[in-house]
Amino acid sequence: MRLFGGLGDTILFVKHTSRRLVVRPSSSRTLLLVSLLLVACGSMSESGTGNGGAATGTASGGTGGNGGAGAQGGTGGNPGTGGIAGTAGNGGAGGNGGTTTGTGGTGGNAGTGGSTTTGTGGAGGNPDAGGNGGTGGTGVSDASAGSGGSSGGVEGGRIDAIADVGVDWGVPDAGSDGDGDFTHGPTYTNSPDFVMKNVPHGRIFNFTMNSVDSKIYTGLDSTLNTANQHAYTRAVSVYIPMQYVDGAEAPFMIVQDGPGHLNNLKNPLDNLIADKRLPHIIGIFVNHGGGDGKGSERGLEYDTMSDRYTRFIETEVLPAVKNDAAIKAAYPNLLLTSNPEGRGSYGCSSGGAAALTMGWFHPELYRRIITYSGTFVDQQDDDDPNEVMYPLGAWEYHDRLIENTDAKPLRIFLQVGENDNRATDAESTHHNWVMANQRTAADLKTKGYHYRFFFSKGATHCDGRVPGETLPETLLWAWRGYPIP
Repeated sequence: MRLFGGLGDTILFVKHTSRRLVVRPSSSRTLLLVSLLLVACGSMSESGTGNGGAATGTASGGTGGNGGAGAQGGTGGNPGTGGIAGTAGNGGAGGNGGTTTGTGGTGGNAGTGGSTTTGTGGAGGNPDAGGNGGTGGTGVSDASAGSGGSSGGVEGGRIDAIADVGVDWGVPDAGSDGDGDFTHGPTYTNSPDFVMKNVPHGRIFNFTMNSVDSKIYTGLDSTLNTANQHAYTRAVSVYIPMQYVDGAEAPFMIVQDGPGHLNNLKNPLDNLIADKRLPHIIGIFVNHGGGDGKGSERGLEYDTMSDRYTRFIETEVLPAVKNDAAIKAAYPNLLLTSNPEGRGSYGCSSGGAAALTMGWFHPELYRRIITYSGTFVDQQDDDDPNEVMYPLGAWEYHDRLIENTDAKPLRIFLQVGENDNRATDAESTHHNWVMANQRTAADLKTKGYHYRFFFSKGATHCDGRVPGETLPETLLWAWRGYPIP
């Protein structure tokens, strides 16, 4: 809940969960106060009421207020009665801006008697940088009286969410084999599938992306430390298995921290694909924009609780892969699947947090998640706009989000080292990696997810010995059920 003092008082953000009470001063008390007032205006006082008529009555709902947190649109008006059927009222438009979605207004009630006319749901709120938007639904006609329009905008930021309810993606549930909690170590041995074998080796393509060409990560965000506000280039490597046939629909995996993980993944992918134990997965290794932690480009991309990074991947990285000259010459008909069951994300540390965030905010796009030493801690920039909704950053996943949200169709691998970052820190710091990963795994178990959690004795943060022993089996578990050509 939010509590506000008078105009001369400090405005506080107050969040209570079953685990703790967090009280933080707002970064902009004026914005929050205006937001509260506009929510009240948009959701209550601007609702329209239809006027009756002897002939055709028409009524439209009021427009929702502009909200820092997305105001709710007004309720559609009631139609006139008598004579020819009244036209159903239109729902109010959702609130503009804010860090969360404005909710579309409720469609008007149907006219009685006469011909069919439908009401239209209000439009969803327009997104700001990080806000969610969408378009309200349209009412469905009836054989006699008109139906009221449907309400609300579709959640999903600037990506049009794919309707996923009831969709058969052709990939059956692979069952619970391999799910659960595991402990291993403190000695580690590389898996036979982790080392190079005499099998066909995938082709590697490399190119760079410049921040001056980006509409999402320009290098000039105000949340960056001053020294980090500058243009930059990022390296991208693309692994395409030799077995891939140009024009075939290919599953793929986004890998955070880019080429740095290529050596760990290329041998297992070569070996398991050659043995027909994995599908023909294309690996897209995307480097970050530099630095680490709060105030850095890497932190902005990986530790922010929003769909911004996913939008960057979808609208800038994937097109760049298909348009790279060398890739286009070798595979002119390269086809990356749109099936979310064939899309995965992989990362270590904050890259692991980014992998989970991709699936959490857009499960209709990414569903197979692999995280090592995931940074599920409070590492989001303190002045990031998403602090309003997620004041504890990725710590929110196990603090409330997983527990209080219906299970999403994700397969999630997690791992943490016994001696991982700040392993002895108190819970109140919101920076204990061991605690964060253990609690995330526990919440996933409670909610019935397909999850696999490894606790690695004697291991440190992103310990290189751990993927050497576990990565091949991790890939097999994460991609279980997906068709193998």
